[in-house]
Amino acid sequence: MIEALYVDPPAGSVVVCLDEMGPEAAKSWPGQRLVAVAPVAGPPPQPAGRARQEIDYGRREKGYVFGAFRPATGDAFTVPYAGRTTANWVDFLERVDGWLPSEHAQVYAVLDNLSSHRAVDVLLFQLTHPRWEFVFQPTYAAYLNLIEPWWKILRSLALKGHRFESWAEICQAIAAATAYWQAHKHPFVWGKRRRHQPRRQPGIALKPAVA
Repeated sequence: MIEALYVDPPAGSVVVCLDEMGPEAAKSWPGQRLVAVAPVAGPPPQPAGRARQEIDYGRREKGYVFGAFRPATGDAFTVPYAGRTTANWVDFLERVDGWLPSEHAQVYAVLDNLSSHRAVDVLLFQLTHPRWEFVFQPTYAAYLNLIEPWWKILRSLALKGHRFESWAEICQAIAAATAYWQAHKHPFVWGKRRRHQPRRQPGIALKPAVA
């Protein structure tokens, strides 16, 4: 059913993929400065030992990034939360409902079977928002949720190669990366992978034969 929603969604509906990324921790890595080692005293003089990096490693704050992704358009929406709780999930659903266009009569939400996704408060949300329908992916079938490959893009834009001293810095990086993606978004087409481009036909780069 999930594949059918991606390929041929019902008229007047919107398909959105939901998930959480994390926990993401504010942590620093080995220091940037080198600690020089003094030479050993006494005859005969010995060369100095190998320089070492200063110790600067720690985990400070952590949290989760809740995300919504529309494969048909490439639109993405992220909200950071301190914990992955049912209350936070319901709050996120309310935000997503306001983010999605109101003209769509039906919302198909693809998500996993996490306990907080099936809590009583979530069922109450569905009762008060009749256009929503939750489509749970089978166990061990994360590939059916197209937000999973988008998480990799978000990590590379916001987190990879960066040092964060606090959870607030991570939230700022996530917001900036999401805004950048929105400015350069593209749809995700089920069954097609962008990095697998067809090979160029032989002879295209050859010089034309001279008569």
